[in-house]
Amino acid sequence: MILTVTLNTALDITYRVRSLRPHSSHRITDVTERPGGKGVNVARVLAALGHEVTVTGFVGGGTGRAVQDGLTALPGVTDALVPVDGVTRRTVAVVDERTGDTTQFNEPGPVVTRAEWSAFQEAYEHLLASADAVALCGSLPPGVPVGAYAGLVRTARAAGVPVLLDTSGEPLRRAVAARPDLVKPNADELAELTGAHEPLRATQDACRRGARAVVASLGREGLLAVTPEGHWRAAPPARMHGNPTGAGDSAVAGLLSGLVERLPWPERLARATALSAATVLTPVAGEFDRRAYEELLARVAVTTEVTAA
Repeated sequence: MILTVTLNTALDITYRVRSLRPHSSHRITDVTERPGGKGVNVARVLAALGHEVTVTGFVGGGTGRAVQDGLTALPGVTDALVPVDGVTRRTVAVVDERTGDTTQFNEPGPVVTRAEWSAFQEAYEHLLASADAVALCGSLPPGVPVGAYAGLVRTARAAGVPVLLDTSGEPLRRAVAARPDLVKPNADELAELTGAHEPLRATQDACRRGARAVVASLGREGLLAVTPEGHWRAAPPARMHGNPTGAGDSAVAGLLSGLVERLPWPERLARATALSAATVLTPVAGEFDRRAYEELLARVAVTTEVTAA
C-alpha cells in the first residue's frame, strides 16, 4: 500500500470559459467537481497505474463530505481522512478555452486544533505500519505547525518507510533537514529553498541540505534528478499544450510508483515525465491521457547530467 498525505485537502472546482476577461461576466461552458489537494491527485494517478493507495489528511464540513463521497467512487483508493470541526477548503480553476491558460483560486483551509493535529499524528503512525512508501504533499492548513512535515518525515524514517516530500516555503526548508528520501520541488520552490537559480547547482544544494535525492520539475524542460546513483535529465519529446494543473502531482505518482517497484532511476524519470506531459492533455488534475502516456513513455529522452564542479 502507498500512503499519500494531504493535510490541506480540497474540493476542486474547474470552470471552463470561452475567454477569460477581467472585470466582465462569463458564461461557464463546463463545470467539474472532484476531491482535490496534491496528495489526492497523486493517489488518483497511482490507482490508475494499478497501485493500492490510502489517502489521509484532514476533512470537515459539507465540502469535506463531498470530498469523501468522491473518494468512495475511486477504485483502488481507501479513505483514511481524519475529521476536523472546520470546513474543507475549495479551489477554483478557471480554464480559458481560447488560450488554454488556467487561473487558480485557492482557499486557505480550515483551522486545525492541537487536539486534531494530535489525532492525525496518531492515525499517521498507525497507517505507516502497512505502508510501502508515503508521499507528503501540498500546503499546511492554518493551525498546523510549520515544522509539521519535518516531524512526519522523521516518523516515517523511524518506521522504515521511504518518504517523498512535495511542498514549498518554510515547511519545505524545515522538512528537508529531516532527511526525506526524495524531494520534488519545481524551479521556483527550488530557488526559494536554495537561493540558486541554476537548476543543477540548486538541486545539488538541496541534497546537501538533507534530502537523499532531489527531482526538480523544470516545466517544459522536464525533470532534473540528483540522486546517490547518478544525475539525469528527462525531457518530453515535444511541448504539450493544455492544462498544466496537476502535472507535477502526476510526476510525483510516477516517481513514487517507480520507487515501490524498484525501477532504475532512468525508468522512474521516464515514467514521471511521460505522466506529467500526458496530464497536460486532460481537463482536470489527477488524470492523464493513457494513450498519450504510453506513446510518450517510449520517446522520453533520459540523459546523464554532468556534475557541476
